[in-house]
Amino acid sequence: NNNMSGAVGIDEGFYSRQLYVLGHEAMGRMSTANVLVAGMRGLGVEIAKDVILSGVRSVTVQDDQHTQWTDLSSQFFLKECHLGQNRALCSLQQLTALNPHVQVLAYTQPLDTDFLLQFQVVVLTNSSLDDQKRFGELCHSRGIQFIVADTKGLCGQLFCDFGECFEVLDSDGVTPASVMIQHISKVLVSCYTGIYDLIQTYFFTCNNIIFNLLMITSPDTFFQKPLREALQDHSLLVMNDWGKERRHKTLHLAFQALHGFVKTQQRLPQCWCQSDADSLLAAVRELNKVAQLEQLDEAVVRSLSYTARGDLAPVNAFIGSVAAQEVIKACSGKFTPLQQWMYFDALECLPEDKDQAKSSRYDGQIAVFGSDFQEKLMMQNYFVVGAGAIGCELLKNFALVGLGAGEDGKITVTDMDFIEKSNLNRQFLFRSQDIGKSKSEVAAVAVREMNPQMNVVAHQNRLDTNSEEVYNYNFFKGLHGVAAALDNVEARVYLDGLCIKYQKSMLEGGTLGSKGHTLVVVPHLTASYGPVKSNSSGDIPLCTLKNFPHRIEHTLQWARDQFEGLFNDAEFVERTLTHGDAEALETLEGVWRSQVNMEAGGTRPQSWEDCVSWARHKWETLFNNDIRQLLHCFPEGEVTSTGLPFWSGSKRCPHPLDFDPNIATHLDYVVAASNLYGQIYNIKGRRDRNSIKKILEGVHVPIFTPNSSDSQILLSSFLSLHALVRLWKMECDDDSNFHMDYIVAASNLRAENYYIPAADRHQSKRIAGRIIPAIATTTAAVAGLMCLELYKLVQGHQNISSYRSAFINLAVQYFVLSQPCPPPHFEVSLPHQTSQSLLIALSMKAHLQLSSPST
Repeated sequence: NNNMSGAVGIDEGFYSRQLYVLGHEAMGRMSTANVLVAGMRGLGVEIAKDVILSGVRSVTVQDDQHTQWTDLSSQFFLKECHLGQNRALCSLQQLTALNPHVQVLAYTQPLDTDFLLQFQVVVLTNSSLDDQKRFGELCHSRGIQFIVADTKGLCGQLFCDFGECFEVLDSDGVTPASVMIQHISKVLVSCYTGIYDLIQTYFFTCNNIIFNLLMITSPDTFFQKPLREALQDHSLLVMNDWGKERRHKTLHLAFQALHGFVKTQQRLPQCWCQSDADSLLAAVRELNKVAQLEQLDEAVVRSLSYTARGDLAPVNAFIGSVAAQEVIKACSGKFTPLQQWMYFDALECLPEDKDQAKSSRYDGQIAVFGSDFQEKLMMQNYFVVGAGAIGCELLKNFALVGLGAGEDGKITVTDMDFIEKSNLNRQFLFRSQDIGKSKSEVAAVAVREMNPQMNVVAHQNRLDTNSEEVYNYNFFKGLHGVAAALDNVEARVYLDGLCIKYQKSMLEGGTLGSKGHTLVVVPHLTASYGPVKSNSSGDIPLCTLKNFPHRIEHTLQWARDQFEGLFNDAEFVERTLTHGDAEALETLEGVWRSQVNMEAGGTRPQSWEDCVSWARHKWETLFNNDIRQLLHCFPEGEVTSTGLPFWSGSKRCPHPLDFDPNIATHLDYVVAASNLYGQIYNIKGRRDRNSIKKILEGVHVPIFTPNSSDSQILLSSFLSLHALVRLWKMECDDDSNFHMDYIVAASNLRAENYYIPAADRHQSKRIAGRIIPAIATTTAAVAGLMCLELYKLVQGHQNISSYRSAFINLAVQYFVLSQPCPPPHFEVSLPHQTSQSLLIALSMKAHLQLSSPST
């Protein structure tokens, strides 16, 4: 079935972007896993949401408690009408709607041993240390992967125990480098990496060759301790923020002491209560008599006590997404599991002035920041650019924190795109019934459902020079800040330029599979996003595409060029005239021939049989004759003028292919090409391979005769025919139109010419369609970190050390949170008279801009 590849039952339309991160094999393993998420407060629902979107077999959400006011500050599926009702039951319908392929169940009783044995993965949130130890030992002994996640105010904790022998088939998701062996001797092997088209030679002993191959193909095995033992092992702490090692080691003790406080007092410490903080600090000091930390961070213990009653959506988003990624690892055997503790804090967000909480849906946030700050959040006017994956997560967090939810506040969101099926796997505000609708409008409605106080205005504009009349001085002067949720560098640079021009702060984030980054831009305090620093287009040299491919990316680009040259003719005349007189003449001659019937020497078909004949001849030209012509000009033993081998380094010596209709790839090309060619001339195509084979038996293919005049004809092979009279748009997500059939077959045949390993259909779609891999967990983590920076911006922090830029890789627990760079400073030396004139001119310009924007 050409519409399905890989594991049976995987909905590639729904999971397409995630499949490029995890692969079919890992997704197949996930589809058999049953997961328990215990606790349906803000953290639990974040984990459940991401795990359900990922595509496991079933998720059971457990909670035996009822909804309270504090839950509404971070639990996005609970509303005021749910107060007093069970949290798991109230969340069930919304969680179920996230993914039709996952069974979602609710359990409202306390956890017990027999219940836990039903699952392959158990996640505890909002749990006691006694339960963590008890259930942790059970899971460890029964081979159940066990995860503990917790957040208290601005601090978070994560623990993983995947057992004593957990196998990982792919530790980092990085595709192994492809090398060409140039020479083998008894001792040395010389290889060419092909990276950046530079020749690099590596030497290995024969023993090392065997060892390295075994390391690539053998799984990694991880040995992890149960929670009770891991509590005493400080070497198992994964650091994630520069300069916080002492703080996080202290938090390891502080969380244990907090559990003891709750057990004895039957409550969390009161907000900003000095006596409770003293009690917690005393307990931490007692624990340190055993732990023997060289120095405690006593300030972090007090901050944890002051804010432990807080429940913040951004912190839950980050810790929850990291925890969900660990669930995916446990279910799939893909990526390296956490080893084994991780602590996180964003205490830099704390304001200088604190006040007490009052009853509202924002109680969990007011417990940390106070009611004055909450009022300030609600009066903000923010511009969100992009309502895709990151945009959805940002808008969800904004609704929970109350950004722009006051009488004078507002959120403006713009996105010109419409919802597609492939969006549903990670853009969680959208459902299947929303396909075809505007992203920004549906997102605005979903946000207002979460928080009816939200003032959201939806636009469908692209942010570029064409929309300058909308997003002008008058628009920006009313903004407090901008959040960039964009998917390309050029748009980020343009938006950054507007923020610089109008002196507005900007939150920016992006993802690539399991990797993500965040950046905060504060006028006059941090560096801006800046211009594009390098060529990010990834263009492949033309000579490499035409004659010297050495990676599958090259053959796929060649195949895509073939497709567009033969079947997709946008801006044909302009492009043709740029090729030079000889090549343009040859191309235009091909157009003329495409309008002349085959009987008269042209290529215009009159029947389906003519289409098959054309495709067969095209196959012979591309994969046999053109290669023979190349080898005629440059034989296998050819040397350069300096005496070096011509076919060396990145230049693989190709070989021609002999057509065989019984070889699947050969016939795949003919089927796709003949159907596409028939579409051009309104000739109905066919898919029956046996009937096409019978037609091929009667096709006469002339014997190849090399052209020995020069190599000019050879260098224009992929532009040899432009037969198009109508436009065809390549849609990589549509498997029924023969577009990808053609590209995959043509690419793999050319790869066979040049001894390059073939790529399957799924991998080819990603490369040829330039699709960016994406997964819900990374998106949620990035949005959470961006919103923590929002807290600082709204408070007006002016100390650069308070802010954080982040680089994360959830596949390998890579978390780097560091202080952003300061803005560059320039000194300009001018004559005194000139500098006085310049200052006057600048003053006049500033006055004109302020008093009359049109001027």
